[in-house]
Amino acid sequence: MSTRIGTAIRLTPRVGVVMTLSAFLGLVAFFWPFVVAPGKFGSSYAPPLIFGVLLVLVLCVVLSEIAEGGIDSKALAMLGVLSAVNAALRPLGAGTAGVETVFFVLVLAGRVYGPGFGFVLGCTSLFASALITGGVGPWMPYQMFGCAFVGMLAGFLPRASGRREVLMLAGYGSLSGYLFGFLLNLSFWPFSLDPNSSIAYLPGLPFTEQWHRYIAFDLATSLGWDTGRAVTNFVCVLLAGPAVLATFRRAARKARFRAPVRFAAPRTAESEPH
Repeated sequence: MSTRIGTAIRLTPRVGVVMTLSAFLGLVAFFWPFVVAPGKFGSSYAPPLIFGVLLVLVLCVVLSEIAEGGIDSKALAMLGVLSAVNAALRPLGAGTAGVETVFFVLVLAGRVYGPGFGFVLGCTSLFASALITGGVGPWMPYQMFGCAFVGMLAGFLPRASGRREVLMLAGYGSLSGYLFGFLLNLSFWPFSLDPNSSIAYLPGLPFTEQWHRYIAFDLATSLGWDTGRAVTNFVCVLLAGPAVLATFRRAARKARFRAPVRFAAPRTAESEPH
């Protein structure tokens, strides 16, 4: 049984190049503490703000390129529904022992509807939930970018079916929970601790020592929270995955995303029956 029904949003070669470049810029934005020292732009808080604005611009470029490639009304409707569902689900878990109820929908939707749809859904879900919960701030572009790539990478996972597919998606969901927290911590690590702490960011240190400090910081301050997110993703995909995947695939078959339109030749008087 095939696990791929057809992507809801087609990724053209041009969009693929743009998304590859955006991934590179995104990694630079997340790893800015290893690239730019705080205060180099006149303010200690300037780098994350500058890179946050850069991420917004990059996301706008990617979304415009995807839109130019064509998003039909059925894919747009599905995107709106799932964005609203994710925005409603997120407040149910965010802030409670690391439980995040938004990621498993991203993983399953990216798997069924393709990497382009997963990328856009990650952006729109976090943007909508931020507006609902009042979570708009300099951290929002980083969250949108992180979730966008969680959904996109789910669409690139290898083919599988049945129980094996569910286990693969559950494992990916768990791993993405850790990676999301690892990346997001980079955006505020330089400002979160006393500079005299052994795990605090210290400008001018060699990369290896700086990296060891960050790993220690991530393990000491975020491991429990990220574990809660990873476990939530694993359990939600494992329990709800089969039913949600079947529902998404049924909807995709009925919607027939990007189905070719054919026009029948007009009937002439000679061809009409007498």
